[in-house]
Amino acid sequence: MKTDFLIVGSGFFGAVIAERISNVLNKKVLVIEKRNHIGGNCYSEIDKKTGVEYHSYGTHIFHTSNEKVWKYINKFTSFNNYRHQVLTTYKNKIYQMPINLETINSFYNKNLSPSDAIKFIDTIAKKENIKNPKNLEEKAISMIGKKLYEAFIKNYTTKHWGVSPKNLPASIFNRLPIRFSYNEDYFNHCKYQGIPIEGYTKIFEKLLNHKNIKVLKNFDYFKAKSKIKVKFLTIYTGPIDRFFNYKYGKLDWRSVKFKKEIVNVNDFQGNSVVNFPELKYKYTRIHEPKHLHLERNYKKNKTLVIKEHSLFDNNNPYYPINNEKNKTILRKYKSEEKKLQKVVLGGRLADYAYYDMDMTISAALVKFNQIKKKIS
Repeated sequence: MKTDFLIVGSGFFGAVIAERISNVLNKKVLVIEKRNHIGGNCYSEIDKKTGVEYHSYGTHIFHTSNEKVWKYINKFTSFNNYRHQVLTTYKNKIYQMPINLETINSFYNKNLSPSDAIKFIDTIAKKENIKNPKNLEEKAISMIGKKLYEAFIKNYTTKHWGVSPKNLPASIFNRLPIRFSYNEDYFNHCKYQGIPIEGYTKIFEKLLNHKNIKVLKNFDYFKAKSKIKVKFLTIYTGPIDRFFNYKYGKLDWRSVKFKKEIVNVNDFQGNSVVNFPELKYKYTRIHEPKHLHLERNYKKNKTLVIKEHSLFDNNNPYYPINNEKNKTILRKYKSEEKKLQKVVLGGRLADYAYYDMDMTISAALVKFNQIKKKIS
């Protein structure tokens, strides 16, 4: 089997580079995919019983302020006007998440103005006297106080990561903003946001629809790579430790599993995602994907709900565990990566990093330009 370029993995990093190579460089590209579908963790499919399109690996909201990425992705899809809102439960009551003015007023049964809420939370947090937070727990308490932390952050984090927040870096808390307004938009910092009108899978079908691109699914790179002759370059997007045959040990990942249920009601929870931070719930959140496509006419009195459970599983990697042990292992693999000839590593798994979709697309476009300069 011969090809100009070999791309291992059909997620956004691999698919975008394949599209660019085939269209811009007019070279042959072989894309091989271990799974039985393209699109990586962004794959979407239709539930046969309800007709609802759902994201097979958890709810994915496309959001970005990167003009180049937005212009590029809109060549392959249009987006609806969905704006992501996350809710969370605590003691049988619903609150806004991230924590905002409504959360604060509801939780403390107050009617604070934005400026009063800032002073109120600041006073509560200062009572804890944490000046140099050393971990996620200390960071959160120093920002919002112990009560809000214990209600919404502590147990959810423990379930999600499988360890106490005391053993996680303080930087993780920076991903969760604190707002002193009634702004409920989870990604309010992004200029563009929405769900692909035709679903995510259609994007990948269009990205890979070119006479120069051949896609092989259910294809294990490590079992058959000796049979493929690559003229220019191999782009590998799988786990970096697997590429080097776990020479320095396995990198740890948190993973998730999903349990689907059909519920005979028109609307189960009134929102696409609701968090369940209390330990009495084994799952971390419930997804109801029909709320992602309000422009569609789905079946009435029937809905799909998906319960998300967090677990440790290196075979289905989702979230890198950036502790000192894994950072040390990663540095060794990165040193090996620099020695590679005619092989490029990239993407979430190969970089051992948690990337949003727009970041992955941006990185792929940058990597393509580097490849283009070498080949031209």
